[in-house]
Formats: sequence, structure tokens, C-alpha cells
Amino acid sequence: MPAELQIPPNVVSDKKACELIRAWAAHGGLVCSLNTGTWPQDQAPVAWGILLSDIARHVADALHQAHGLEKAAVLATMRGVFDSELDGPTGPATGKFV
Repeated sequence: MPAELQIPPNVVSDKKACELIRAWAAHGGLVCSLNTGTWPQDQAPVAWGILLSDIARHVADALHQAHGLEKAAVLATMRGVFDSELDGPTGPATGKFV
């Protein structure tokens, strides 16, 4: 796949590393592959919440480094959109867990 992202070197060197999520823009929408078995069922919602917030901070940092955008402003915008999408999605989540 020509648009596949590189695996970071510090992941390759960790024998205990496991992939948690992949996401693609495909056919006009979002397509995800999720590893839902990483954490115990009772801890999973908290762990996924931490994962999503960590991803947001990494995106803000990347946009700051690549384009000079202010991290706090990026996070504020992302938080607003995140809450808005949870409350009233612009589209339904479709597909199935395989």
C-alpha cells in the first residue's frame, strides 16, 4: 500500500509492542481496524479514553512542528469538534466488528 505509514523504530525494537488502531480515509469515509482485546473489559473504556487523548496531543504536536500551529488552539478546536461529534455525529458509524 503506497500510503502506508512507517512503523516507528522504537516500536520495532519492542517485542511486547502491539498495534491498537489503524485508520484510513477510504470511499469518502473513515475505516478503522481496532484491537479491542488489549485491556481487560472493565478497564477498556478508560484506556481507550487515554489513548484518544494521547493521540490528540500527538496530532497537536505534529501540526505545530509541521505547520507552526499553536498546540493549545489545535487541542481546543479538536476538543470542541470531538464533543460535537459525540453529541451529534455528522454521519453514522457503519460496518461491523470482524
